[in-house]
Amino acid sequence: MERVVEVMDLDAAHEVFSAAYSRIRIDGGMNGSMMRMTSRMLGPVRFDRFEGRIGLQATAEPLGNYVFGYLESGRIRYSSDGEDRFVLPGDAFLSAPPDRPFEAAIYDPQTSLIVLSQAVIGEVAAGVRFGGCRPVSPRAAAAWRSTCIHLRDEVLAVFEDCPLVVANATRLLVATTLATFPNDSSDETPRDRRDAHPQALRRAIRFIEDNAARDITAADIAHAARVSIRATQLAFRRHLDTTPMAYLRRVRISCADADLRAANGSVTTIAARWGYARPSVFAAHYRDAYGVSPSQTLRSG
Repeated sequence: MERVVEVMDLDAAHEVFSAAYSRIRIDGGMNGSMMRMTSRMLGPVRFDRFEGRIGLQATAEPLGNYVFGYLESGRIRYSSDGEDRFVLPGDAFLSAPPDRPFEAAIYDPQTSLIVLSQAVIGEVAAGVRFGGCRPVSPRAAAAWRSTCIHLRDEVLAVFEDCPLVVANATRLLVATTLATFPNDSSDETPRDRRDAHPQALRRAIRFIEDNAARDITAADIAHAARVSIRATQLAFRRHLDTTPMAYLRRVRISCADADLRAANGSVTTIAARWGYARPSVFAAHYRDAYGVSPSQTLRSG
């Protein structure tokens, strides 16, 4: 569902920002402000867009969530921990760490924002902390923005009632964000390496195969394996040369193959049932696994 709010003065802007993000104090701004905010939800992820003629300076309490963005036009300045950061058109950015207060100055923005909770990020990488507010490279920033737009404008618009599609889209967004902004998710501890044993792997595999039709996360798999997320990832990489989520995808492709052979729906319906928003991506994965297209299997069933 899309929610649209239009404001015509700084008092109204104060109410909108405080309700959407955190308690703020307006320290100054220009008269005659106009702003439009559009919000859409994709499962647990919120996509916001701001545009308009507005200038304000504000002090904000900690956001509690990670707010990533892409600035199309206008200017933004963030100040946190004694450091000033200037966001210019074309920049992707993390607004501020979720546990830190900050100051911001915003001028005539056209910007898209992604709001991610620590819990949502933790489903992909437990305990992760972002160590920088700028992307690791312009190429990574461009890929991240393309992913955001695709999920917001295509997946959300068509498949918001398909739980596995929404869940996969959410994790794709988180994984792309982790690859784009500096963080500590790749750190491995000695305990992680010690826990990455075959018994944990077997428990994880059994859980995946028994629950492939459900929305399960990397955290769920690690819990079933009785080790950390990083140890689970290391076990799959060490013993199977894959990842837990890639193994889950392989199992779901196998289940989709069974549905195709039983003619249990169209290719598009079966693809969505097993978590694919785009039949073309499903077809590519299926062909890699079975050497034929899904439609060929469906016709021969």
